[in-house]
Amino acid sequence: MIFGVFAPQGWKMELVGIEDPQAKWATTLATTLLAEELGYDSIWVYDHFHNVPVPAHETMFEAWTTMAALAQATSTIRLGQMVSCAGYRNPGLVAKITSTIDVISGGRLDWGIGAGWYEHEYRAYGYEYPSNADRIRMLRETVEIVRLMWSEPDATYTGRHFSIDGAQCDPKPLQDPHPPIWIGGGGEQLTLRVVARYADRSNFGGKPHEWTHKCEVLKAHCAEVGRDYDEIVKTWSPEVFIREDEQEIIDGGTRSSWGEPYESWRDGNLVGTPEQICEKLAHYQSLDCGGIVPWCTDYPEHETLRLLAEQVMPEFRS
Repeated sequence: MIFGVFAPQGWKMELVGIEDPQAKWATTLATTLLAEELGYDSIWVYDHFHNVPVPAHETMFEAWTTMAALAQATSTIRLGQMVSCAGYRNPGLVAKITSTIDVISGGRLDWGIGAGWYEHEYRAYGYEYPSNADRIRMLRETVEIVRLMWSEPDATYTGRHFSIDGAQCDPKPLQDPHPPIWIGGGGEQLTLRVVARYADRSNFGGKPHEWTHKCEVLKAHCAEVGRDYDEIVKTWSPEVFIREDEQEIIDGGTRSSWGEPYESWRDGNLVGTPEQICEKLAHYQSLDCGGIVPWCTDYPEHETLRLLAEQVMPEFRS
């Protein structure tokens, strides 16, 4: 299985207890370096500008500048976004950003892309907030343009939402044939159809029965477009909270950023002792899950980060 992990970046208010913005950044960097030392495959960031569950005038480091900084500070861990919002940047610029990050990192980019959903954030920053269908069409056109610019000397494309005319993207990414494309989202009629056509990795969530249903929908879309379903690695981004003492988990209650009740939150995420986490992950693995990119709910502490690396990951790498 792929084992990625998010860096503390501010989105879920995890840095609010640290006063100095530079100290907040030092926490992001130190956690990333620790994840690399612990053997995680990849470190991930969110592409958001405002905090959740509501904007709070609290630090939220921007995704791609954060990626560039982490690329220079690390040497082996891969660098991903879960996921970059297709509506926030022109696709030609995205091709240039991603190829640059791949080069300066020595070929370690995992490109995550999604349709976007945070309406308040869109409107606050002056972006139009199109319909769901149009946002997913923008996602598809973004993927098509970026793939074209990664490979063609002079790229030309005319779409409903985006166009380029003789766009050059040099240097090209280092990875051959290109950086892995991770498409986030579980929309069954449109998003998973884009996944079937273009994704190397698909990231969606859900409890086991929900996960299984999404996989079946994706399998049907793959059959329709002539794609081998097994070529696409299916990944999950749950929240994770691990303690060796079960009672500590129970006493702590829900750690959901959205206020989800404890039982539901625990049932739908990776919450438990290392043994319980291994059991749940093995079940998801049997359902075609090929990796996880979890959010550690005890940030800026590192206990969950360490327990996942030291007592869970080895069970899936032996």
